[in-house]
Amino acid sequence: MSPTRMWSEHRWIYIGSIVVLVGMMIAGLFTYTQQKDTNEAHRKATQLNDALVADGFASRNIGNIADTLGTDGGVVCTDPNSALKRALWLVQLSNGAGGPGQRPVIVDKRVLEAGAEVVKVYCPEKLADYQQKINDLKTSDTVND
Repeated sequence: MSPTRMWSEHRWIYIGSIVVLVGMMIAGLFTYTQQKDTNEAHRKATQLNDALVADGFASRNIGNIADTLGTDGGVVCTDPNSALKRALWLVQLSNGAGGPGQRPVIVDKRVLEAGAEVVKVYCPEKLADYQQKINDLKTSDTVND
């Protein structure tokens, strides 16, 4: 049997094998990249959880932190010092009432420091500006241990 005849008879097998091989290589590259990102997200989540526990906060689920903040801090690190984010953040630091009953409150310093830990782990280059913003707020020891 000549090589030309063999190629023509089995051409679809060869082409199909090459397509499957290339597809498996592409899938392997994506899987490797995703696993690398997952490992990095869990490393940062563990670092954050350890820092919060050292500050006296309860331990959190590492998987939940990794899923929420990923490898780059997600929305927390997307310009954390912008006027809009600061306004939304200050609204959350209120008494919880809606409409005309809503009032600002004096926040416990530990709550603000927990936010600073997130910024420190995920986007440390923005920590100085963030720290300046929280230092401008009136705080007190309002939470009893």
